[in-house]
Amino acid sequence: MTIPVRRNAALEALADRDHPDALDRAWLTAEAARLSNAGRWGPDDEIGAWNLVDAAKVAQAVAAVRRGQVFSLSLPFGLDGPNSGGPPGRSDPMHFMTMTGTDLVAGDGAPVSPGFADDWVVMNLSCSTQWDGFTHVFMDGVTYNDLPAGQVTANRGARRQSVAALKDRVVTRSVLLDIARLEGVDWLPGGFAVDPEHLDAACAEQGVDVERGDVVLVRTGALTAVRATGTWAGYATSPQAGLGVRCGAWLAERDVAAVATDTWGAEVLPYQTSDTVAPLHQILLSRCGISIGEMFDLDVLAADNAADGVHTALFVAPPLPITGAVNSPVNPLAIK
Repeated sequence: MTIPVRRNAALEALADRDHPDALDRAWLTAEAARLSNAGRWGPDDEIGAWNLVDAAKVAQAVAAVRRGQVFSLSLPFGLDGPNSGGPPGRSDPMHFMTMTGTDLVAGDGAPVSPGFADDWVVMNLSCSTQWDGFTHVFMDGVTYNDLPAGQVTANRGARRQSVAALKDRVVTRSVLLDIARLEGVDWLPGGFAVDPEHLDAACAEQGVDVERGDVVLVRTGALTAVRATGTWAGYATSPQAGLGVRCGAWLAERDVAAVATDTWGAEVLPYQTSDTVAPLHQILLSRCGISIGEMFDLDVLAADNAADGVHTALFVAPPLPITGAVNSPVNPLAIK
């Protein structure tokens, strides 16, 4: 069943009136207002478009399972990961041990039973496969549902709208749109903008509809390139293939719950807006309450989809319930 897209004609006209072609901050402000879900589920809502995933949607997603095959869409969390290519302000996880088997053996030369090993991880929560929470990005001083930026503090993190609010919500149907395969390439070139026309063409080519409450997975082939070249260099820096800002309308009007890509930042780099950065993050996170997933490993699932012609799956990817977190690492599972 095709779900009709959600439109607001008055705000649509406003968005196009003065800025039909220029993708600048003024256009972005109008477009974000047109697509906003603020107040849609009440003034205290913290889960955004995940409200669209009800029991019937979960049942639909479970019904997508036919073979029982499970695909992990996560990259490893360790050294020599996505941040090895030099993104600013982030590093790969630091994993260290506080108790080990070698400590036990070295104690007196005679290991005792039981013995224990214990470990720690220090990491940026966005260092590998992860969800961006709504409080990750602010637009004009607020994020989703008009939550002020001051609600995210140094000592407590996100006092409201932490990504942890989604801990029991992220179970739905996924639809993988393989744009690299659509374009007939192993990976899209740097700076390639995936526009709504590409998403429409992929749906038509693959014979699938994106429906309300779905998670849309978009493959650019970025991780195929990493594997082919043997290096992360360039993966997290500009230019980078990714979603164009006009995809915000495509996703919001179809009432998706989330979108995730195989790229470092989801959006095309350089950004398409002339006087502001991360425009798609501003629209989806801070106005629509639509989650963004980054660095999802889609290669194996995409190859399986191409082989059997099935592009939907049960998708299970709850964030870690870290109190006050604005982002969360995740091991997304697609089950066919």
